[in-house]
Amino acid sequence: MENYDILIIGAGPAGLSAGLYAGRQNSKALILDKGLTGGLGLEVPMMENYPGFEAISGLDLIVKMKNQTEKFCEIREHVMIKSIKKQENGFLLEIKSIHALEEKYDEIFAKSIILATGASHRHLNVPGEEEYLGRGVSYCATCDGMFFTGRDVLMIGGGNSAAQEAIFLKNLQANVKLVHSGRKLRCDKHLQDLLEEKEIPIILNAKPKEIKGDMMVESVLFNINGEEEEIPTNGVFISLIGNNPSNELAKELDVDLDEDGYIITDKNQATNIEHIYAAGDITGGLKQWVVACSEGAIAATSAYKNLEKL
Repeated sequence: MENYDILIIGAGPAGLSAGLYAGRQNSKALILDKGLTGGLGLEVPMMENYPGFEAISGLDLIVKMKNQTEKFCEIREHVMIKSIKKQENGFLLEIKSIHALEEKYDEIFAKSIILATGASHRHLNVPGEEEYLGRGVSYCATCDGMFFTGRDVLMIGGGNSAAQEAIFLKNLQANVKLVHSGRKLRCDKHLQDLLEEKEIPIILNAKPKEIKGDMMVESVLFNINGEEEEIPTNGVFISLIGNNPSNELAKELDVDLDEDGYIITDKNQATNIEHIYAAGDITGGLKQWVVACSEGAIAATSAYKNLEKL
């Protein structure tokens, strides 16, 4: 069984920052993630509000953060947590690692845990959305946009992320239309100006009802201004405002959640359970990269200071 001072669950911006701070304080720390390092951060096409960079993509910033964190803290990807239990002076976890199609089971004991599990995409919850996932339906223009060069795509959403990804798709020479269920866009004014400059068509007051196709996506049925209209398309990118908190582990540990399912923390990022902390999008509030990093740093510092109580 492996023993750690601080176990960080989630390798997004919050988890990476927590790992960096934990490791630099000479704590024996480990970061686990069920997927790739970066989480939803990998999908950000471009940021212009992260201090120190006039413009940088989420992928590029994750690469820099991962390289820096790995100097002080081990990171393991593709690790599923099978169980997590509170024990005297710490927590016992059973994990499953998947590498090269091989599964390996291990046990880990950690004195403290930082939950940086983030959030998942909001879904449209319409017929065809799950059926055509990976066959024309995508939640990540950065990941899948290159497959739609020269093809017709719909970007569904009206916030900053949807606008940024629509512009990203346009730059890839995709024939993109931005479709929003509201009567006006909710993205920042400078993004609206860019949409106009890029001549990206905008369809407002359009509520999706069904994604249709055969082997691949062929069209989307909308209710537009009270009337049904079917729009032909090769792809559907979905970027809705808000996310669903990934709180399964928090529930298993009896961590207090707010009415929306986000973890409740104090100013030290501590939860109601001693030696469990939380950071990043899982705590709700302002979902910004710089906020996630600061919360990760606070959580790791708090966990380190409280190790002496164990």
